[in-house]
Amino acid sequence: MPCAYIFVDMLISDMEQYQQYMAVAPAAVAAAGGEYLVRGGRFETLEGQWQPSRIAMLRFPSYAAAKAFYDGEMYRAARAKRLGTTEFFNMVLVEGVAAPV
Repeated sequence: MPCAYIFVDMLISDMEQYQQYMAVAPAAVAAAGGEYLVRGGRFETLEGQWQPSRIAMLRFPSYAAAKAFYDGEMYRAARAKRLGTTEFFNMVLVEGVAAPV
């Protein structure tokens, strides 16, 4: 079964309040079997017009696990803490490729 990935591009407008979200979101990720692969950090656009502000990338053991994370009670509570803290918060879920046997 292939892993699934969540990609996030966000522009934080209230870092002080956003830190409340950052304090609780990792527990919701871990509870669903997920892990952060990228959470901020240095980047550059190599091709195209995309100019992201801040990027996060998470990996989950399956698409269903990622959906359960997003729809779950723990992450719904975390999302409530994020309200009003970003100019935008774009999140995409994508299924990965199956590992070769």
